[in-house]
Amino acid sequence: MATSDPVYLRVVEDIRRQITDGTLPPGAPIPSRAQLTRKYQVGETAARHALRVLAGEGLIIGRVGSGHYVRERPDLIALHRWRFLDHPAPFAADLQSQGRRVTWDWHSELAEAGPDIARRLHVPENATLTRTRYVFRGDGRPLQLATSYEMREFASHSDEDRRGFVTKMYAHGIKITEIVESVHTRIPRPAESDALDLAAGVHVLHVERTHWAGDRPVETSDIIIPGDRFRVMYSMPV
Repeated sequence: MATSDPVYLRVVEDIRRQITDGTLPPGAPIPSRAQLTRKYQVGETAARHALRVLAGEGLIIGRVGSGHYVRERPDLIALHRWRFLDHPAPFAADLQSQGRRVTWDWHSELAEAGPDIARRLHVPENATLTRTRYVFRGDGRPLQLATSYEMREFASHSDEDRRGFVTKMYAHGIKITEIVESVHTRIPRPAESDALDLAAGVHVLHVERTHWAGDRPVETSDIIIPGDRFRVMYSMPV
């Protein structure tokens, strides 16, 4: 490593390597700040910064009064994005088909489209839409957040009225011809970290999903998935 690199990077690089190659397995304790200063011949500030960087990368977690430990790496759950497309809650139906118990809460309200949603739905920025927020949980643990935007006249108003979106639109005389998803990874917003109980350094998968009827977008959603718990799968017929 170049001599101009900050000294804490030497600590970060070595511990990161040990975690990656299994020398430090999940759950293993990380040396304390005092132990790091002695082992790597660095100051306490550098040792503290190294631990902060490793925690920020999601490699270690801190426990009050106990120190730092290598973070557990759970097996990623597969999300099959092409299944249950007309279920009122495709995410829940997918996990339930894998033997997992899933519950969800939802709340609808009127909201102004704003620039991003207006672009996605081809409506004016001041258009009034129905916004529905969902929180999905498994065994009481938050698993996914979703926010859906649709025209007011198509919105569901009760649990009994909730149907798969394709079926609901067909009842209104509108045929859904395509569902388009755009996926990117990003740092979670503070409210998302709190709602999903994310560890430091964990990114989320942000899925922008839009239902199209011909050349008209009729619904769009922002789906937030913890990057350390799920892997997204797609099927592409040929």
